Amino acid sequence: MRLLLATRNAHKLREFERLLPALALDPLPGDLPTPVEDGDTYAANALIKARAAAAATGRAAIADDSGIEAEALGGAPGVRSARYAGDTASDGENLARLAAAAPAGSRLRYVCVIAHVDPGGAEHLFEGTCDGTVAAAPGGAGGFGYDPLFVPVDTSDGRTMAELSDAEKDAISHRGRAARALWAWLSP
Repeated sequence: MRLLLATRNAHKLREFERLLPALALDPLPGDLPTPVEDGDTYAANALIKARAAAAATGRAAIADDSGIEAEALGGAPGVRSARYAGDTASDGENLARLAAAAPAGSRLRYVCVIAHVDPGGAEHLFEGTCDGTVAAAPGGAGGFGYDPLFVPVDTSDGRTMAELSDAEKDAISHRGRAARALWAWLSP
């Protein structure tokens, strides 16, 4: 089965290829405009991207939106995770802002919603979450985004998501859980 993944993010494409190895995934063609993600929820943003990709190509498309929610910050940054330190902020700037704002040991939650939109307009949503805590200091060189600060509760050794192997991360991550729900729905 072949699907269009509505992203040009190389990290995300590699991760989805690991999570959905039975699917052939094509990134969003370079000549298509990227829609503005102005939804108030992860589902709304995922649907914006998947709808635009399916409409522009006539192909079934998937897109995800994800973020991190800090309990100490009332759920922020949430859907603004990619822009937490500003609209043009780097992953490092976003990470530094969260590290300064959320106390070590406080609760975090990763959320991912994957939207599947077929050429006829049928839509399905799949959600995955992963709970964790704020590390005392960022650690690890793997992963991306907030992974160096996120200590998952699903492991017992205190490593951050950025210190886990890809296989360990994929087994417990929010995106891994949402992708497995998508695959369960797609597979016969």
